[in-house]
Amino acid sequence: MSFIGFRDGASLVNRGVLASIVASALFATIFLISGSVNGTGPNEVYGWRIVLTLLVLLPVYGFIPSKRVEMLSLLSRIKARPGLLFYGIIASGLVGVQLWLFMYAPMNGYALATSLGYFLLPLVMVVAGGVFFAERLSHAQKIAVVLAALGVVHQLIFAGGMAWPTLLICLGYPLYFIARRKARFESNAAFTLEIAILTPLAVYFIFTGANEPGAQMLPVYAIGLLGAGAMFLYLGAAASLSLSVFGLLSYVEPVLLLVAAVMMGEHLQLNDAFTYGPILLALGVLAFDGFRSSKSLG
Repeated sequence: MSFIGFRDGASLVNRGVLASIVASALFATIFLISGSVNGTGPNEVYGWRIVLTLLVLLPVYGFIPSKRVEMLSLLSRIKARPGLLFYGIIASGLVGVQLWLFMYAPMNGYALATSLGYFLLPLVMVVAGGVFFAERLSHAQKIAVVLAALGVVHQLIFAGGMAWPTLLICLGYPLYFIARRKARFESNAAFTLEIAILTPLAVYFIFTGANEPGAQMLPVYAIGLLGAGAMFLYLGAAASLSLSVFGLLSYVEPVLLLVAAVMMGEHLQLNDAFTYGPILLALGVLAFDGFRSSKSLG
């Protein structure tokens, strides 16, 4: 899904960067819209997002030859090793919880807690890489982890602790990625299969959702379609960019989620500066380290 028709390397990279930024903006827009949905619960909104995402991904893997080969290769692996399907089900459950939380949090006053989870996620991933895959931390990464730890300690001791959505995001997503890597289940085709596994539950949520009188369904459909478009762009960017550049761009989304949370009426206190400040510094250190690494490789 690397933006077919653009063979020039520079054009492909530029379009990949643009796709990643637009995807992050769309995810933040989904987050913002979710906080304003009236009369419809998070389960039904989640259901529509899953179903519409699958409807976008299926033609991609059905009609684009390279993607069809990728999916057939994955299915052949599962046929040869049926135990891989177990890992697929585990991974789909882990990512399904995250996608559901993305709908639930802004509807229930956890938008700031969610944004904090996404701020912490890249840092927890660095630690997880060192613990589970013996990846060596650079000097800059060690500094970033220490800075983030200062913010976490402040939140735990002086700011009432970590809200459960924050913990679910910054600990749950690494488990998802670890499960995928252990099973070599990391392709975009695998994500499509995960969404397909989640679809029966999503359909159940749609048909059992109890809409209140005056429920607004247009925002719900918009969330589903925007989510599908965002994921399409996100996967396209992942296929078009180097891992280092793609990783740098992952820091855009939590900033936009924080802005969305404030726009929804959640308030940052002066005390929050001692939580977000060190974490933002840590992300800056990681971003600089990643940029320096990408320049040295280029």
